Amino acid sequence: AKGVAGGNVGGCPGSDNCVSSFTSRAGQKIEPLKFTGSKADAKAKLKAVLAQREDAKIVTEKADYLHVEFTTDLMKFVDDAEFLLANDNIQMRSASRVGYSDFGKNRERLQEIRSAFEPCCN
Repeated sequence: AKGVAGGNVGGCPGSDNCVSSFTSRAGQKIEPLKFTGSKADAKAKLKAVLAQREDAKIVTEKADYLHVEFTTDLMKFVDDAEFLLANDNIQMRSASRVGYSDFGKNRERLQEIRSAFEPCCN
């Protein structure tokens, strides 16, 4: 995992196997998850969404931060995702550990999580 610096998730390297809500590179930019209500409720819902996924394992949990490992079905590649709770959004970063391209898998996975998460949380 890249880790949090300056209150933000990390950006992405030049490879095509990473997306982040804190990057300016067009092909790697993804919007953060939006929520209303409390951070505690948003975190609880995010954890519930992740618990529904067979490919997800939370490896680090802090008050406003989750590091999650996603394991692909076929080749058992591990991707690292990070979620950082802010006041009204959750920054996201997801990157493959190996390879140059992920064929859009990190973006696709975070969009699936977005669909299950939003709207949240009143």
